[in-house]
Amino acid sequence: MMQFWPGIAYFLGALAFMEGVAYVGHRWVMHGFMWNLHKSHHEPRQGRFEKNDWFAVMGAVPAIALIVWGSLNGFNAAWWIGMGITGYGAIYAGFHDIIVHRRLAHSWNPQGRYLKRIVQAHRLHHVVETRDGTVSFGFLWAPPIRELKAKLEADGRGRIRASAKMKAEMGMVENAEHWAR
Repeated sequence: MMQFWPGIAYFLGALAFMEGVAYVGHRWVMHGFMWNLHKSHHEPRQGRFEKNDWFAVMGAVPAIALIVWGSLNGFNAAWWIGMGITGYGAIYAGFHDIIVHRRLAHSWNPQGRYLKRIVQAHRLHHVVETRDGTVSFGFLWAPPIRELKAKLEADGRGRIRASAKMKAEMGMVENAEHWAR
């Protein structure tokens, strides 16, 4: 059986590492060769689920395998790593699906500087309708909003949404100092 503190280190390491995995996966897999699944996430959702939800299933498989294997082998490092991956998935679901996309109805709006920035960065990601030309591929870390907006405007490869909702969200970026507080 692994000692508690080394296990916590594996857990936190896996949790942090998953942000890099998520960035790479989102940037070059979801907006690359698996766009056919991820595209559903950039379109209005029809019903409770979307094709993009298969990525959560794909991410859960290695986590479950590590947890099961680790538990059968004395709760070794594999168990702690699997739990770190699962922890990242839980944080992602809470942030992305509940706070940003409101897949569960709520009226809470983030007030903290950090949460405002990552929510706004994700909204800027969704301003572009196409798989190319968008910004902000991470989920728990994002560059400053001013940098993202400048990159989005300079790139010009993607088609910017014309909907009133997206225009309003882009308007929020005009007041970046307020949203970065």
